[in-house]
Amino acid sequence: MTIEFTAPAKMKIEVWSDIMCPFCYIGKKRLDDVLNTFTQSDRIDVEYKSFELMPGLETHPLRSSTEMLSEAKGMPLEQARQMNEQVKAMANSAGLEMHPDSSIAANTVNAHRLTHFAKAQDKQQELTQALFKAHFVDGKNIDDLDALVEIATAVGLDGAAAREALESGAFNAEVEQDVLEARQLGVQGVPFFVFDRKYAINGAQQSEVFSGTIEKAFEEWSAENPASPFKVIDGQSCSTDGTCA
Repeated sequence: MTIEFTAPAKMKIEVWSDIMCPFCYIGKKRLDDVLNTFTQSDRIDVEYKSFELMPGLETHPLRSSTEMLSEAKGMPLEQARQMNEQVKAMANSAGLEMHPDSSIAANTVNAHRLTHFAKAQDKQQELTQALFKAHFVDGKNIDDLDALVEIATAVGLDGAAAREALESGAFNAEVEQDVLEARQLGVQGVPFFVFDRKYAINGAQQSEVFSGTIEKAFEEWSAENPASPFKVIDGQSCSTDGTCA
């Protein structure tokens, strides 16, 4: 007779973000840091959802994110640079490296499509982190297919399969669904973190905010989802060390 056990469920944290968003990079770091110290992190699943801060943005490989900010906000370049320096200092305080002046202003749809490809291969976490680093640290064009394939390969994904997915237009529907869902939830800015569809955090909050929210959400979720795949009624028994009681 074969006995099948169902693996314990996991509480889900959904994160709407955009690769071009520096606060999304910072928020991810703070969430990761908290989860790394959370004793029940193996029972939590984090899923990244697509969000477009600038839909239809035309990629300019020779234009930096600082220049784009200056043009988009109609402010002097030096003012935009000062704003980015403040964000850079915030990133540094979170333990992240960031170079806004070398970040290329790029449309992020292809990068989002690639995260969905990675999700199907159980590599979304690694790819999302690599995309942030490629954009904010390495100054890579995250709208360029060759660059995206290189990033995918570096995290262990099949480069040929990644290229095929990007060239075929695969995962467009998944990106659009994420954007639609964000609109239905009333998300107007990112990062936006949703915990078990009960609690939400807007923005790159401090670590204690993430910690408190995770603990509260998990406590409620775990009460409805016990860790064991079956209920145990305790009685007198003998353990593997020979103790009988």
